[in-house]
Formats: sequence, C-alpha cells, structure tokens
Amino acid sequence: MIRAYKFLIRPTSGQAAALTAMLADHCSLCNGALQERRDAYRHVSKTSVTYGQQSAQLKEIRAFDPERQGRWSFSSQQATLRRLDKAFQAFFHRIKSGDAPGYPRFRGVSWFGTVEFPRDGDGCRWDSTPHDPVTRVRFRSVGHIKVNQHRPVVGKVKTVSVKREGKRWYVILTTEQPQPEPLPETGSVVGIDMGIASFLTTSHGGHVENPRHARKVAAKLEAAQRKVSRFGRVRRDKRSANHQRAVQRVAGLYRKVRRQRLDHAHKTALDLVRRHDFIAHEDLKIRNMIKTPAPKPDPEQPGGFLPNGAGAKAGLNRSITDAGWGVFLTILTAKAASAGREVIAVDPRNTSLQCPECGHTAKGNRPTQEKFHCVSCGHQAHADRVGALNVLRAGLVRRDANPA
Repeated sequence: MIRAYKFLIRPTSGQAAALTAMLADHCSLCNGALQERRDAYRHVSKTSVTYGQQSAQLKEIRAFDPERQGRWSFSSQQATLRRLDKAFQAFFHRIKSGDAPGYPRFRGVSWFGTVEFPRDGDGCRWDSTPHDPVTRVRFRSVGHIKVNQHRPVVGKVKTVSVKREGKRWYVILTTEQPQPEPLPETGSVVGIDMGIASFLTTSHGGHVENPRHARKVAAKLEAAQRKVSRFGRVRRDKRSANHQRAVQRVAGLYRKVRRQRLDHAHKTALDLVRRHDFIAHEDLKIRNMIKTPAPKPDPEQPGGFLPNGAGAKAGLNRSITDAGWGVFLTILTAKAASAGREVIAVDPRNTSLQCPECGHTAKGNRPTQEKFHCVSCGHQAHADRVGALNVLRAGLVRRDANPA
C-alpha cells in the first residue's frame, strides 16, 4: 500500500530563498506551457498540445535559460508539466460529463506552492546523510535541509515533494509498504449519521460534538479581512508591509482551522475504526448540498427577483463546510482499509424519515430537528439516532447482497 508522510523542514535563509526561486521558476514553466496550449488551440486551427510534446521541449528550454530553468531537476519539471496535463484531462472530462468546465488558470507565485520529484534520488535525496543524527533531505541547487522527523518512515520512498505553507516549508514523502496486520475483531457494527448539531451520531446512541472551528475564529477572521481590505485599496505596487502582514494573518487563521479540522477528523475516525468491524455511512453528495439556490425572477416586476432563501442557505452552507464531512469520510475510508475494517456508503434518502420499528416513511415523522415521532406506530427517539439505525440496516443489506 502507499502511505504519505509530511514533515516540517527548517531551511536556512539562503536555502529558503533557493526554494522560493525553485517554486517561482516551476510556476513560470507551468504558465508558459499553459500559454502554449492556449495559443495552439486558438491560432493553429484548434491544435491540441500534448504532454509528450512539451516534455520534449524541456531540453531546449533548459539550454536557452540555464539561470532559471537549467539549474533545477529535469524530472521535477516533467512532473510540473504532468500536473498541467492532468488539469486539462480533468477539464475535458468535466465537459463530457456536463459539469462546470473550470478551464485551467494561470498561477501566481503565491498560488504555486508545491514541486514534486517523481523518484527519490533523481534531483532529491531523502535522508541524504544517514550517519548524521539529524535527518536531512537534499534538493538539487538547494542543498541539505534539516528535517523535523517526528515519526519513522516505513517502506521504500517513492516520491518526494517540497511544499510551502505560509512561512513554513514541508517535505512530503510517499512510500510503498506492505499491508499492515488487521486489527483484532471486535464483533461490533455501527451506522453513523452526519449532522450539524452533532458532528455525527452512531446507531448505538453516541454523539460526537461538532467543534465548529471556523465559527470560533469568525470574529478574528472578519477583523483580519477588514485590515486586508483597508490596506489593499492602493495600487498593488504601492501596498505596504502592513498589507502583507494582514494577508498572512488571514492565511494563518485559515491554516489553523484546516489543521484543527484534520486533527478532529483523524481522532474521530481512528476511534470508530478501533471499536467497530463494520461501519456504514451516508453517501453524501456534498458539492450538491452546498449549491447556491437559483434566483427567482419576479413575473410582475421586470428585472426584480423574489425571495429564494439564499441568506439562510448561505448559513447552512457555511455550517456544512465547517463540519468537514468530506475530509472525515475520506480519512475514515483510508484508516479502515489499513486496519482491515469494512466501510460501506448507502443512499441517504429517507434515512431520517423512515421509522426503524414499523418502516413507515413520512415527513411528519420528524416534527423537529432532533425529535422523531412516527405518525403510524408512535415510536419516539432522537432523529439522528434513527437515521444512524437506518443507515446501518441499509449497509448490512448491501454487505450481505455483495459478499466479499
């Protein structure tokens, strides 16, 4: 199996400047390749430029500009071109499937933060000084950089990436390692219902509190964004250091929320995987759930619109995004696979409206957000637990219908 490791690295001021230059030059290469594809399609009778053609030009580009492009790893530049090619493949796939196309865009230096090295030893070297008690990673034209390695790396290192997040630098490794031994069986199965009031509710009646990380820093974030707006009213070339500090403050708050959300997701998923052999959850289409409601034109007033509940929907969308359901479910699936547990996603329709006792389904079964009261048999329970029970039953049916 493939596993990723992320470690903080501590470059010197000179190494940090070299890493910044490496990102800038790879960003320039990516933007130049994008411009070539645009020009070829627009002006040369809709000709498509492929990754193979652009990769073949790298030798000439490196010889023409040895100061900026020639000093970096050839394979890392190929990886940058491959990323652009994947972006175009995804663009054409979205067009065929009828989704919003999202044409690949030019990247500013601040929006290009990662350089990948497809193979350890080609332009980079992990643990480049094995006899040194301090772990170091080496990048071509940068040197040996100290690594804050907080846990051992298991398996053979396949790829190495360097990433910038604000003022910090990280190295990301992917390793190939054998499948770990599965956890001992517990004999327990569980269904989970994702929510806003509670992050999740289990079929056993347990609730996990929704931490609402973004809401807790909303006031600080609003104040920081006002400073960005105030300092950013002048022309870009005349903006002060205060503007840059304000921008970094906003980015730092967002990074903190992301780290807190990931930490909560990892801990919650690990607890579920350790306790249960089988986990069923709703197959949530989060992208569809957070769509903005369509405007409603007013037929009696040309150019006017009727209320469409966009304000209330915006608040719900923020709560769904803050909960981080998608991140949690991705982490849960990965942890379950490495622990030998089974995770099944089921159709979420009517899971909170169907009575677990008599099977009757009606909107009236859920008079409030928390209360479930069956209008047919009178069964009463917490609405989220009812949803979790129905999710578990649907998951067990799917498992029995499709045995491994």
